[in-house]
Amino acid sequence: KLRFTPQGLRSKAGLPSERTTLMNWDRIEGNWKQVRGKVQQQWGKLTDDDLTRIEGRRVELVGKIQERYGIAKDEAEKQVDNWVRNM
Repeated sequence: KLRFTPQGLRSKAGLPSERTTLMNWDRIEGNWKQVRGKVQQQWGKLTDDDLTRIEGRRVELVGKIQERYGIAKDEAEKQVDNWVRNM
């Protein structure tokens, strides 16, 4: 079940819902030029070229994190989801 809070939609456990994360990602994608610096702070191994190619696409970001850090896809997705929640 979802409930509305001042922070957005939350699951019954109090965690942001997948829908909230997607809405936040829409904002990130729309403001990619402003957000990319924060992305590079979080994942310093990503190059300027990587960030240009990603263009705010979540799938591309997850893939580049996987590639640069040598981690599994689900770990990269978890990192991105946690980062989005904390934005």
